[in-house]
Amino acid sequence: MSSHRRCGPAADGTSRHCGGGRAARRGPFLSGALVLVLALLAWAVPAAADAIDHRAVARTLTAAGDAIVAAYRPEDGALTGDAISDLYFGVFEESGLEADLGAFDPSLKTTIESHFASVIALATRGAAPAELHRAWQDLSTEVRTAADRLAERGSGSGTGAFLQSLLILLREGFEAILVVGALTAYLRRLGAADSLRPIGWAVVAAVAASLLTAVVLATLLDASGAAREGLEGVTVLVAAAVLAYVSHWLFARRDAERWKTYIKDQIGRAVSGGEMASVAFAAFLAVYREGAETVLFYQALLSSSPGQTMPIVAGFAVAAVGLVAIYWTMRTASMRLPLGPFFTATALLLYALAVVFAGQGVLELQEARWVGATPLPVIPRLPALGLFPTVETVAAQAVVLLALIPLGTAWMAGRRKAT
Repeated sequence: MSSHRRCGPAADGTSRHCGGGRAARRGPFLSGALVLVLALLAWAVPAAADAIDHRAVARTLTAAGDAIVAAYRPEDGALTGDAISDLYFGVFEESGLEADLGAFDPSLKTTIESHFASVIALATRGAAPAELHRAWQDLSTEVRTAADRLAERGSGSGTGAFLQSLLILLREGFEAILVVGALTAYLRRLGAADSLRPIGWAVVAAVAASLLTAVVLATLLDASGAAREGLEGVTVLVAAAVLAYVSHWLFARRDAERWKTYIKDQIGRAVSGGEMASVAFAAFLAVYREGAETVLFYQALLSSSPGQTMPIVAGFAVAAVGLVAIYWTMRTASMRLPLGPFFTATALLLYALAVVFAGQGVLELQEARWVGATPLPVIPRLPALGLFPTVETVAAQAVVLLALIPLGTAWMAGRRKAT
């Protein structure tokens, strides 16, 4: 018999804090962070190489793009779109500019990727030359700005390398911490802290899968190409769907009376059946979608910061401690909230992330040219919200935000009647 204890709700409808066992006390993300530290140091450090000349790459890219756009004819737009796509994969990615920029400023990287998708879309649908020229000028300006910022960042500074390393892991790990922290807090409020083990294993598996994916991308696929963008896009869209499902599940149990009934009648099945598998899968995807990219970003940072291995390792370690602190803060705060607001806030958080992921996932597929891009100029470009000015990205977010709400509510109502 398990030595873990279950803690049901207190008389006032709140949940009693329960130690839950050794695995629960440690937290699933801590194990994953330690595995990532060891694997990263074992694999990424020897991969350091000579730094690239970002301004030279930008000059090459913009000069080639200027020539392509100058020769553009609407009737040959598909050929121009292919040529711009080749610039993205063959210069922006292949040179290492994309990876370095992702490590330094991921929002600017995503903005440039969105601009590339817009230019390719305009060319492919045979837009007017003046319209394509304006879009290309916006893109080339962003590329030159990115190159200047990378060149001026002071890569030889130990302090600069430390801060960049710190920010990479904090940025990439924060969304994963939000998801994993919300899910584990939910299980503790459910009174099932001893059921955290599947989430812990899901996190460890996601870290291992991230490292394996990074190795494959860096060696077999040379860390570039449409295959990488497509893989990222599919992963993010699956994560969006799973988070939407889990958020509906939580939201359906926000009412205190439903919660008490659920505790009494269904707790055993909930933590051992299909719902638990969905929760663990959501944790896996939350970590996996960030993991491989994080490793590649650290490789880029090591390559562009020769002789700064120790500051980079120190920044990574401090960020890992910071993420663990965020996780524990979420856990502590969640135990003190009333059940209704807690479940509502958790469900809304996961649902908001699902909407963001939907836009980001479609953008990745557009970069891979697996999905078309129809410009929508009235929409602002807000990478942090997954919002990009194309019909396809906005439509994907609208599907998650609008269509799944009534569908999910009806489905959960049917499940409650059936049980």
